[in-house]
Amino acid sequence: MNIKKSILLRVRIAFLLVFLFAAAVAVKVGRIQFFEGEKWKELSNQMSFQYRPVKATRGNIYSDNGSLLATSLPFYKVAFDATIASDKVFNEGLDSLSYRLSRFFKDKSAEAYTRQLKNARESNRQYLALSSKTIGYQDKKELEQWPIFRNGRLRGGVIFEKVDKRFRPFSNLSLRTVGFINENNRGAGLEYSFNDQLAGQDGEALYQRIAGGSWKPVFDGTEIKSEEGYDIETTIDINLQDVSETALLRALEYHEADYGVVAVMEVATGEVKAIANLSRNDKGYYYERYNYAVGGLREPGSTFKLATMIALLENTNIRMQDTINTGNGSLKFYKNTVRDHEKDGYGIITVKEAFEVSSNVAMAKLVDRYFGKTPSKFVEQIDRIGLSQPLGLQIKGEGIPKIKRPTDKDWSGITLPWMAYGYGLEITPMQTLALYNAVANGGKMIRPIFVKNIKQADKTIETYEPIVLNNQICSEETLIKLRLMLEGVVERGTAENINNAHYKIAGKTGTAQILENGRYTRKYMTSFAGYFPADNPKYSAIVLIKNPKGWRQYGSNVAAPVFKEIADNIYSRDVDMHDPIADEFVAEAGVFPVIRSGNLEDLKYLCNQLGISNHAETDKDWVQTQVYGNSLKWKENKMAENLVPNVKGMTLRDALYVLESNGLQVRVQGKGRVMEQSKLPGVRISKGAEITIKLS
Repeated sequence: MNIKKSILLRVRIAFLLVFLFAAAVAVKVGRIQFFEGEKWKELSNQMSFQYRPVKATRGNIYSDNGSLLATSLPFYKVAFDATIASDKVFNEGLDSLSYRLSRFFKDKSAEAYTRQLKNARESNRQYLALSSKTIGYQDKKELEQWPIFRNGRLRGGVIFEKVDKRFRPFSNLSLRTVGFINENNRGAGLEYSFNDQLAGQDGEALYQRIAGGSWKPVFDGTEIKSEEGYDIETTIDINLQDVSETALLRALEYHEADYGVVAVMEVATGEVKAIANLSRNDKGYYYERYNYAVGGLREPGSTFKLATMIALLENTNIRMQDTINTGNGSLKFYKNTVRDHEKDGYGIITVKEAFEVSSNVAMAKLVDRYFGKTPSKFVEQIDRIGLSQPLGLQIKGEGIPKIKRPTDKDWSGITLPWMAYGYGLEITPMQTLALYNAVANGGKMIRPIFVKNIKQADKTIETYEPIVLNNQICSEETLIKLRLMLEGVVERGTAENINNAHYKIAGKTGTAQILENGRYTRKYMTSFAGYFPADNPKYSAIVLIKNPKGWRQYGSNVAAPVFKEIADNIYSRDVDMHDPIADEFVAEAGVFPVIRSGNLEDLKYLCNQLGISNHAETDKDWVQTQVYGNSLKWKENKMAENLVPNVKGMTLRDALYVLESNGLQVRVQGKGRVMEQSKLPGVRISKGAEITIKLS
């Protein structure tokens, strides 16, 4: 710094000597004018020099596979030093340059540019900003070939000032998660939360203030180079992000909802693979305005019943097969009434069934019965799970949970039963997701993460490992029961509409009335939280949609289908989630007839007539054959609706019946039994599509 000050001092002294010499000459010839006030201040400003920061290039933000989510691209401001070019170069190129500037920037006429450049030349202006617009690198290369400019900075006077601008290759995809930061270091998302790593280290250079208040760089060799920012590698899967946003947007537009949230997480690692927050503006368009998943506190509704069941199973002797009378679906607590979705109620049902059908009355009665005299025990269980504290996410702005306690002034006789089904408390969607993910993860609650690595080129500077927030949210026995109930919700409960034959989903629907100005309205927050495949969980996810219009206003028919659409897409792309294809059975010559696949009753009849021992593991119509010693066993050949069936091993008659019943046009090659089929089993059927089967 001492060297810098010395150089700066020398520059100022030299400038002052030149000024004094010029003043002495002016006095001698009688042309001196003494300046006062603003004129002297302007002259003083023209003499000033200052070391100013040189912005570092900001680091990149990448998806989990290395795709760019945000990067800095160089743009340039175009300025001109009118004192540099020779009279010959300036005069010969002026008209042509003015014409090109007018055509390029389209902000003034060629004549106006000519006047501006001439005036700058006559007044010896060393810095003239030619346009407020910035240009890209390719445009810069073009401008460098123009008259006057082609002589460069030192002989032509053209000045290209580099300005880095943030560029998002995927446009608005994951916009709020990637975020932004402004000149005042305020912002949102990863850009703001990881600004220290991304920003790099600014450099420094000597600048001179010139007429008009602009600053011109003085290249005197004392510049300190800036250090580029680090890159961050996120957990976001760009393909899954696209699928999630598309599915959410389609549902929001269909239901004309206010806003929606989707978050998808890897069960074992806590890596957030997709996160979308779409809000509707006044014109009816949806965009990412606020990260509701991270900061949006809300009453969770029935998805909170999972925490209620943990409290009941962990602190009481309640059993899943115990019964409870929900009556006609209406129960009064003091002056307030709890109601079930089913108009006439569910009557007497088991605890397990109460969870599956999402009975508010059952949850309120059970919690009031077992915790009514000791409400603090219920709240303490919520604390032990980890729902009363923020998750400590990598993205700043996380909402702080609001869990009422018996010592609070607003605690009343209805607080506890209302909390039982998710009212009277507020948590974020990410907290709900963390809870469901913990159940899928063997009881271990993991902090969701958005950034895996901090990098400098190929060198890893810092790695973020999964952090366990709670090693065991409940006992192993309780965990088994919870998973059975969550699977039951999809198999025969409120989310039965998203049940499918290929992989199992476990989860819970939620439909909460929205509180506005202290009163509950007829608007709803619909949700579905869960995980899949249920028997070996790999992904967990949550979907929220606020205030859907029309007659569909429940979590089962608004949020749950979005969950399934995303889950189906993941299942179709992730081969590790598919069951291995069983080896084809080849009948041993001389032992059994060639019996491989077909109609159960037909095959049983044939075997019985031939005296071959056989037995079935299923009562389904279509089966496949397995050999066990000297007998045959029939196993179900799954024929899911709207999916291509497996007809290998069938006779032509059976194959034609099965395929044509599913709306397929069949082409046949060869004779005998089906050995090959052109469309793989399990692929979705397009009605009227053609399939070829080869017989041998």
